[in-house]
Amino acid sequence: MRYRVQSRSAAFVLFSASLLECQQSASEPEANPARPTVSTPATLTPVTYLQFETGSLTARHSPEFASQTSFNEVIKLTVHKRVQFLASLQPLAHYRTENLRANGTGEVFLGAQAMLHAGEGAHPTIAVSYFRRVYNGSAPDLDFGSPGNSFILLASADVRGFHYDANALFNEMSETDAHRLQLGQTLSVSHSIGNRFNLSGEIWHFTQPFVRGRAVGNLWALAYRARKNLVLDAGFNRGLTATSTRWEVFAGFTYLLPHRLWR
Repeated sequence: MRYRVQSRSAAFVLFSASLLECQQSASEPEANPARPTVSTPATLTPVTYLQFETGSLTARHSPEFASQTSFNEVIKLTVHKRVQFLASLQPLAHYRTENLRANGTGEVFLGAQAMLHAGEGAHPTIAVSYFRRVYNGSAPDLDFGSPGNSFILLASADVRGFHYDANALFNEMSETDAHRLQLGQTLSVSHSIGNRFNLSGEIWHFTQPFVRGRAVGNLWALAYRARKNLVLDAGFNRGLTATSTRWEVFAGFTYLLPHRLWR
């Protein structure tokens, strides 16, 4: 009888530990990556958690350079279920032009995103965001340039097993003393492969007001959710017009700090 009681007690302890582990896993915050696509999701990151989106990009045959390798970082903090603050920076870039090899830094942007409507399933979540350039770097820009001010309308939804993020962008571009409006549209569609992998395909388009051209690209990426708060990604982008960057290859990760900054 004593051994039977001990056996039941051990089974109860193991069951309780397993249940507690499942509850802790279910309560873990989940990262909401925007990288590596050009499109940004309308949904926000978990409230009061800090999210880092870190990556590297290698580009070849662009209108402004022969090649460039850069590191980029986006930091997000949602302070309310409908309000998120963002910072985007490019701390290091190595580039080559026809006559020069050099290191430089990219621009720094600060911005905010507000959710206007929280959707569910096929009913889209709608949001708006605004970015302002606060530092103008020395590294050459990619084919769609670097706006001084940017206003974005965002929509995200899930339809029949597929997820989409669609953006409409209105950017203020400047060259010397001239300022012109740039229009951009992006559409990213993704689909889960098993429980951990996610495949994304995207088409994007930006006007180029100073050269009277259009930058168009087709992007493909694969993401792997190592944990709820850690997502690894890699992919490539192919430029489709003469004034687009010919090839871009990228890799990185999204990491959500597992603890709240405040309650």
